[in-house]
Amino acid sequence: MLRFLPLKLGRLYRCLKLLLVVGLFVILLMNTHNLFASFQKNELMDRRFINLNKCPACFGTSWCRKFMNGQVSFETWGRLRFLDVFNVKNVFFAQYGEPREGTRRVVLKRLGSNQELAEIDQKICKRATGRPRCDLIQAMYKTEFARINGDVRLLTPEVVEGWSDLVHCPSQRLLDRVVRRYAETKDSGSFLLKNLKDTERMQLLMTLAFNPEPLVLQSFPSDEGWPFAKYLGACGRVVAVNYVGDELWSFYNAPWEKRVDLARQLMDIAEQLTNNDFDFALYLLDVSFDNFAVGPRDGKVIVVDAENVLVADKRLIKQNKPENYDVWYESRFEECDREACLSFSKDSLCSRVTVDHNYYAVCQNLLSRYATWRGTTGGLLHDPPAHIAKDGQLEALLDECTKPKKHYGRFQAAKELRDYLTHLAAASAEA
Repeated sequence: MLRFLPLKLGRLYRCLKLLLVVGLFVILLMNTHNLFASFQKNELMDRRFINLNKCPACFGTSWCRKFMNGQVSFETWGRLRFLDVFNVKNVFFAQYGEPREGTRRVVLKRLGSNQELAEIDQKICKRATGRPRCDLIQAMYKTEFARINGDVRLLTPEVVEGWSDLVHCPSQRLLDRVVRRYAETKDSGSFLLKNLKDTERMQLLMTLAFNPEPLVLQSFPSDEGWPFAKYLGACGRVVAVNYVGDELWSFYNAPWEKRVDLARQLMDIAEQLTNNDFDFALYLLDVSFDNFAVGPRDGKVIVVDAENVLVADKRLIKQNKPENYDVWYESRFEECDREACLSFSKDSLCSRVTVDHNYYAVCQNLLSRYATWRGTTGGLLHDPPAHIAKDGQLEALLDECTKPKKHYGRFQAAKELRDYLTHLAAASAEA
């Protein structure tokens, strides 16, 4: 009887595959009119589609002229609205054109799911009127986003602390940097709130509270060497960022030499975000293969999802000297039944000068045998060549970086792992 099981499973798989094809065909038939309309119309020129009509309850307007002029348009599949049901994150690929520069690929983000965006509308209305539905524009002027008005000179920590990961423990130095580098104003360069228009101020604060990713990209720009995608602009509730390349996951089965180079870069990113000349520690709280991408030309690894980045000001920690501030903080490894999970204490990240979180996050969720993603285990450095596997040094370093056996072992293992991967990458380049 057991020998018939594979036949039954194979028949079931073929039936399910046929049903899926038939289902998609039916959906196409039902949406034939919308299908042709989608290809004929540039929906990014529609004020309602990009939620420009909801400003100042939006993320900015710096790119609105480009949107309204038709310089930004969805790529083929992005034009099919019935496929949005599969695009939960509301991330789209588009083409952006300049008369003298030609066209290039960009990424458009709504910074949240449709449900999350609807919930922020309801919250604004409830705070202003006590009801879940209202005139959103009028309601914005009755929220905390409007109370910080032109009479307030600075954006201060006590006002926005805890609004999002970016400002879980903000310093004045960080907030001045955020305001000074805010890209959704023509008069950027000043850290004074009073230099922003009322609408610009509300847009900044809403972005900070809802999804601070644009502010992370602006405050720590790629032009200055930070490993983030380049922020381009916003219109309504759509932001545009530079297209980096294929996601890291697509390199999971790349040649060994390529994976070694990518792993080395990931460890370099962990080091740069932890220790830099600016004394800002940027801790990645959501680390998965989908949150990194690789440039097609230079092969450079870039962080493409910066929503969950906690920024701690080391200078402020050294100045305030909270309890145990100078005691090294070790992240604790914990078994978990979910993909890409991490264990951390935000309060500890905010109160210690020396922290191993980024090394732990990269090793556990991307590089080591503990890394799991899309049902696959083994990490980016799976199946090393026989001579490296036999040596055992790589496996030992990855294990110590993920689940250290020694006290403060991860700090030393991360350093040695970076050196080891650099050596392997150099040896591969010479071969």
